[in-house]
Amino acid sequence: MAKKRNSKDILAWTLIGIILIAYLAWTLFPFAWMFITSLKSRAIIYKPYFIPYFQFQPTLENWYNVLKGGYGPRAFINSLVVAVLSSLLSLILGALEGYGLSRFKFRKWKNRDIAVFILSQRMMPPVAVIIPYFLIMRTFALLDTWWALILAHSVFNLPLSTWLAMDFFNEIPIDVEDSALVDGCTYWGTFLRVTLPLSIPGLVAIYILCFIFSWNELLFALTLTYNKAYTVPVLIAGTLAFQQMAWWDLAVYTTLAIIPPVVLALMFEKYLVRGLTLGAVKF
Repeated sequence: MAKKRNSKDILAWTLIGIILIAYLAWTLFPFAWMFITSLKSRAIIYKPYFIPYFQFQPTLENWYNVLKGGYGPRAFINSLVVAVLSSLLSLILGALEGYGLSRFKFRKWKNRDIAVFILSQRMMPPVAVIIPYFLIMRTFALLDTWWALILAHSVFNLPLSTWLAMDFFNEIPIDVEDSALVDGCTYWGTFLRVTLPLSIPGLVAIYILCFIFSWNELLFALTLTYNKAYTVPVLIAGTLAFQQMAWWDLAVYTTLAIIPPVVLALMFEKYLVRGLTLGAVKF
């Protein structure tokens, strides 16, 4: 009986391993093909060569053309600045709103109703408000600036940030804050010295999610910028030329585009996993 069980366990784990390896290969293949395409010359860009140095001679010509100056570095810097600042603004405002909804009770309008209303704003399609946003930014002379995208991304990320922050703060026992208040700490001091340090995993998860949404956003960047503040998604969308798709540039741009979110997620993997399992999965 023991041998039969061991053989069944080995067979089961073998099948699981094969499935996981196949799934991993299926998932990573587009990224590997994209990176390999960026190393091909334009003469062989359409040929099904996959193994460098064996089927073709790799070259960094495409990377050099993109990184030597011009549109690529500027778009990368624009995306980085907009994503970092808009995520930080969404995190700060969302933490304050979430803490207020978690710790204070509103009478005329219940906390749950306020939270649902705030979250419903995230469900609004961006195309429904793109024209008013364009008119507002034009009125305040913010078109084609970082601030136009920072404000637009912050507004659309704020509902999700608020809802997640409220859920994270609900997981923190209120007795901890009551002890701080008894010791003479104010509400503001309790929030900064007690609640925020305890909710760091959740706040890191919120920031990473907001960063990813801002980094990948296209519609606002395409509408509110045109010359100076364009981002990486706009640059990728612009690789479609009149005659054909510039696959060599597209491969380099997309490879660069996935680096910051992946690096950020790997750096704060511990906080991200802990934060997403702390209470964010409830909603």
